[in-house]
Amino acid sequence: MVRGKTQIKRIENATSRQVTFSKRRSGLLKKAFELSVLCDAEVSLMVFSQKGKLYEFSSSSTNKTIERYQKNDKNLRHDKILLEQTTEHLKEEVATMSRKLELLENSKRRILGEDLDTCSIDELEKVEEQLDRSLRNIRARKNQLLREQIALLNDENFLILLSQEKVLMEKNAELRKEYEVRPLPLFIDRQEEEHLQRQTMDVETHLFIGPPERRSSH
Repeated sequence: MVRGKTQIKRIENATSRQVTFSKRRSGLLKKAFELSVLCDAEVSLMVFSQKGKLYEFSSSSTNKTIERYQKNDKNLRHDKILLEQTTEHLKEEVATMSRKLELLENSKRRILGEDLDTCSIDELEKVEEQLDRSLRNIRARKNQLLREQIALLNDENFLILLSQEKVLMEKNAELRKEYEVRPLPLFIDRQEEEHLQRQTMDVETHLFIGPPERRSSH
């Protein structure tokens, strides 16, 4: 015969209830023993009957197992409380950040000239002051970058000129070394003087006395 599925509810018949209790209690104690042996687990089982009779099984000591359970349960409760506090704190931070984000979005739209219909004069003046401060900061940063770029260009030009000057000095030194200028003598040697006189006497000169001759024209 096929065993029917037992409906899980309180057995009304006292005799049947007692028989079922005895059978299932024995099976439960057996399973607890097998679990402790097969899996090397610390198992402690306590069952009270309807009349208050205690049935128990413990792989080591029931009291030690209960103390271990209480300690572990205390840590679990502490962790649970800490987790709840952390969750609550995170929820508050999320709400605060959401409010800040909403304010920033409103400020951004107003700076862009949007959603100004609901703004009062004081709010519009604050937006105007904020834009003035932003513009001054932007101009100051722009001027600073321009000054840095000009200083960088000046430094680069100075280095280029310095390098060119160095090259020119080196070339000048090479030219001086190659074509060294010697000083002229203060006195002319006698032999050179006689040589100059002979060259002067060798020059042919023509002297004519009287009027110049006229050439006949043909």
